[in-house]
Amino acid sequence: MDTHRKVALFIATSLDGYIATKEESLEWLFEVEGEGDNGYSEFFETIDTIIMGRKTYDWVMNYEQNNFPYKGKECYVFSRNTSLNATEDVTFVNGNVLELVKNLKKQPGKNIWIVGGGELLHYFINENLIDEYIITVAPTILGSGIPLFKESEKQIKLELLGIKNYGQFAELRYRKSQDR
Repeated sequence: MDTHRKVALFIATSLDGYIATKEESLEWLFEVEGEGDNGYSEFFETIDTIIMGRKTYDWVMNYEQNNFPYKGKECYVFSRNTSLNATEDVTFVNGNVLELVKNLKKQPGKNIWIVGGGELLHYFINENLIDEYIITVAPTILGSGIPLFKESEKQIKLELLGIKNYGQFAELRYRKSQDR
């Protein structure tokens, strides 16, 4: 097992930079013609740990009809609610995000996937915790919704690793610039 774990963002966005509509819908995304699973299975094999926010967790569980889709992976869900109990699939966390990520990166294992949501993702970006950005762009302009990137004073330099297309989707792969 690798001891140089990376935090990866693997996410889809509209051409104008939204990850969901204002109503938190992803239906627009499922209407785009892709190719296979658009690289998801290949990416999923590179990770063994998942981090997400509570709203994203609730959305996933609702969409998957309470069938947890990430079985076999270590999953941390950040929530302000301190009364949530762990399940066999999920550990609920309300502590220090930075401390957890640093501890996870020190442990042997595969990469760590930051699934979302918006607030948690914004924190990861502001703290420069994401090592690799895998952003799949859909040929859809939503006009409004939940933005992938919130306004920030932080500027992060990235290096392009590659571009791949899956049907109508374009996958852009970046890593943190090495000249920090």
